[in-house]
Amino acid sequence: MTLVAGIDIGGTKTAAGLVDAHGTVLARRTRPTPAADGPAAVVAAAVRAVRELGGPVAAVGVGSAGVVDPGSGRIVSATTALPGWAGTALRRDLEQALGVPVAVDNDVHAHALGEAWLGAAAGHRHVLLVAVGTGIGGSLLIDGRVHHGARYAAGHVGHVPVSAAAGLPCTCGGTGHVEAVGSGPALLAAYARSASAPVSSLAEVAARAAGGEETARRVLAWGARALGEVLGGIVNTTDPGLVLVGGGVGGCGPEWWEPLREAFTAELLPPLKDVELRPCALGGDAAVLGAARLALGVLG
Repeated sequence: MTLVAGIDIGGTKTAAGLVDAHGTVLARRTRPTPAADGPAAVVAAAVRAVRELGGPVAAVGVGSAGVVDPGSGRIVSATTALPGWAGTALRRDLEQALGVPVAVDNDVHAHALGEAWLGAAAGHRHVLLVAVGTGIGGSLLIDGRVHHGARYAAGHVGHVPVSAAAGLPCTCGGTGHVEAVGSGPALLAAYARSASAPVSSLAEVAARAAGGEETARRVLAWGARALGEVLGGIVNTTDPGLVLVGGGVGGCGPEWWEPLREAFTAELLPPLKDVELRPCALGGDAAVLGAARLALGVLG
């Protein structure tokens, strides 16, 4: 039986799964990402996670934070969540350590591949996936393949301008991007500016919204509508068969989903009004399964 490992490397945790050719996850390991200790420590943590899975693997696939050149398996650029990660020859380093073929791509692209293989996008060839959490990332599958772009940076949905964010600073250094109003930290900050009682998490804001608090409902709807407007515009230019939304902000309930869908549908061209927007289905396994799919592709 062919077994591969799928690895999801993020700024805070690294997850690995032992996966068979049918997509069954036979073992899982999760460990903190030692980001502050530098790239060599992050690679070493990924190697240990694979070895702890307990089975001989024929190949390894990786979904990594950052902009990735999938041809060379090198990290082109990365945020401060992984200091020094840019320039890491991740495929080379893992192949040397593990002695098996390795495929590397961005983590959101891996997420999309996982959902297209066994999740909410199974059976769809043209898919837009958006992950809404600390930031807003995206991936566009065209005929089942990831669209990387000329510089491997395709999918940065969070950095599309939107009127609701006009003048607001974005994490990229620009202003006016949807991430400045639609990400988890942006929603939490907006609520803190408006609320009389402090909160420590977006989950608390969502709970207050579900309980009928007007301020919480207004803040969630504000961010959701901005994102829906952006997603509708992207659909008008790319014509996917399906839009999937995942990430922690998607757990905010109908107070977030309903205005998102409303604004999304309002932006669509008439021939595209039937494009469905739905939540992702695989949860934390999505990127691991997508990475495993990459590994199976290496084996042919």
